[in-house]
This record gives sequence, C-alpha cells and structure tokens, in this order.
Amino acid sequence: MQIAIIYDSGFGHTAKQAQAVAEGIGRVESVQAKLIAVADGEIAWDALEASDAIIFGSPTYNGLVSAKFKKFMEDSTRAAWLPQKWRNKIAAGFTNSGAMHGDKLNALLSMALFAAQHGMIWVGLDLFPGHSSEDKNRIGGWLGAMAQSNDESPELSPIKSDLDTAAHLGQRVAEIARQFRAGGINAARGE
Repeated sequence: MQIAIIYDSGFGHTAKQAQAVAEGIGRVESVQAKLIAVADGEIAWDALEASDAIIFGSPTYNGLVSAKFKKFMEDSTRAAWLPQKWRNKIAAGFTNSGAMHGDKLNALLSMALFAAQHGMIWVGLDLFPGHSSEDKNRIGGWLGAMAQSNDESPELSPIKSDLDTAAHLGQRVAEIARQFRAGGINAARGE
C-alpha cells in the first residue's frame, strides 16, 4: 500500500511535519509513504492516483493554506476531480503556523472541504488535547495534526510533541486505509 503526502512548506517547518507523518505511516507493516512537495513544480499525479490515501499539508498563513497549496487545490486537480479519481480514498491533513492558534482550524477545514469535493473520506485525530508541551496534540486539534513553529530554524521547531502528533496521524491514516482496503473499498471504487 502507498499513502501520498502532498504538502507545501514555506520555511521548512511544514516539511519537517510532513516527514513525521511519513514516519508514522512507515510504522504500519507493508505501507509506504510518498512525499510530494508542491513547490517542486511537477506533481506526481500517477502516485496520487495509485495511493490508497492522500494526506494534505500546508502552513497556515493569515488563517488560510499557503498560496502554492491553494493553487494546487484550485488549478491542478481538475483532471482528478471531474472523473472522481480520488473518490473513496482516505484523506487527512496537517498544518503549522507561527502562532499557537494562528487560525489553523480554518486551514484544516479548507483541506477537509477540498477532500469532500473529491469524494474522499476524512480522518481526524483520535487524541484528546494534551496538557503540556510534552503531550501529543498539545494544541488541541481534532480535525488534523497542528503544529506551532517559532521564527527559527526547522531544526529547532516544531517541537517533538507536535512531530509526534503528526506521526500519530500518519500511522492512524495508514491503519484505517489498510482496514478499508481489506474491507473491499476498492470494489466500491470500481477496481
């Protein structure tokens, strides 16, 4: 099985979060992650179509996904949207901002609505909010993994608990995608 992680990262912090999601996916036997950066230009459409799940990631800027990620959503996915190529694929999302809250929920909502328009099945976090900076889900999101990064090198932030939350999301998506595949979701997609 393959799970694609398509993301944008302005300064490297969200890329670090994407790598943590991939690490979580790798914890599930026989599932591999495919990282796709929208900034690289050419989107790996075949990899997205062949994936059992797609996880979206973007920094939150001014309460929204990044302009590059929005361009991917708006301009690039028509070829997948019209024939509903992503219908019944598992979907999830993650985001990062400089502020603790930073209106990250709005960015995740836009990803979830985007997935819904493609007929995808959204998976959120199954973690209660943490109570300290060492706890997973310290920001308290349910819709997806949220991280906060200071204006410093990606080597220093986001912090370990935010990366652990992202890895947890990756593992959760991989486990659910595997359950769906075993349960015959491919037959529902006409495969």
